[in-house]
Amino acid sequence: MITVYDAVGGKLVQRDQMGDLSTSVWIDLIEPKEDEDKFIEQALGIEVPTRSEMREIEASNRFYTDNGAYYMSSFILHNSELGVPMTSVVTFILSGNHLVTVRYASPRAFPIYIARAAKGDIDCVTGAGVMVGLLEMLIEREADLIERVQDEVERMAPLVFGQKNTSSSPSSRRLDVLLKTVGKEGDVTARAQESAMSLHRLLLFFANAARERKDDQRVAARIEAANHDILSLMESMRFLSARTSFLLDATLGMISNEQNQIIKLFSVMAVMLMPPTLVASIYGMNFKNMPELDLPWGYPLALFMMFAAAVIPYLYFKKKGWL
Repeated sequence: MITVYDAVGGKLVQRDQMGDLSTSVWIDLIEPKEDEDKFIEQALGIEVPTRSEMREIEASNRFYTDNGAYYMSSFILHNSELGVPMTSVVTFILSGNHLVTVRYASPRAFPIYIARAAKGDIDCVTGAGVMVGLLEMLIEREADLIERVQDEVERMAPLVFGQKNTSSSPSSRRLDVLLKTVGKEGDVTARAQESAMSLHRLLLFFANAARERKDDQRVAARIEAANHDILSLMESMRFLSARTSFLLDATLGMISNEQNQIIKLFSVMAVMLMPPTLVASIYGMNFKNMPELDLPWGYPLALFMMFAAAVIPYLYFKKKGWL
């Protein structure tokens, strides 16, 4: 799908008809088909990368200049509002006063930016201005996501270390839930780190491109500010990643400790039952000459010996603190 935007009176206006693209500032390609790619290529004299080309990991394939156009691709975090964050590559192409975006996902930052630019709240009169505005919005969304993860980690920390060492099953179930939650937040943080590092590299290339293109100094200043923001965000992500890893290890340790407690309990019970079993085995032998069998108090004596054989190990284990 092709969506074309013009800058009219300092506001971003979506076209109803495709028309002449020479006056457009932003052409947004969402899951473009082959014929749509060719149309844009012919209209603007650029090459639109395919989906497989966009996913190339080499820096030379992500950031390059071709025929006067600047190509920049970055991993973008999206779908976080649905609780299943994903990363997808978005390509930005700056050619003259035009910005072309190629994407196969719908990050919330795009419609939010469009809504603000439509009111004239953001500079959108040039392709470079639109691009830096989109990047600012993407960084802002990532910052909001990291703040949410930080709040969730703060909430989980007391739950992990507040668990009591009991053998009750509810405690184990809570730890299992915490393990899944911590793992999920760790995955979100890792994806956000990947996106932030990718955006940082894009901003460095974009800054050089802005100097070569002799873009407005305000654009260059906004790029520098956005780069500072992403660096600060990356620092927070590193701390958050270490914290989630610590909580994950602690939760696994708590689960392992509970399992050890259960195994220890069964081991102690097995040892406690061995002496009574030995007594029962002795008096269960069917030898003819066993004088205790003929005594009237033989049966109570055997029961007492079995009871004592169980109680004595129990008291010993209790004294040692093994129970």
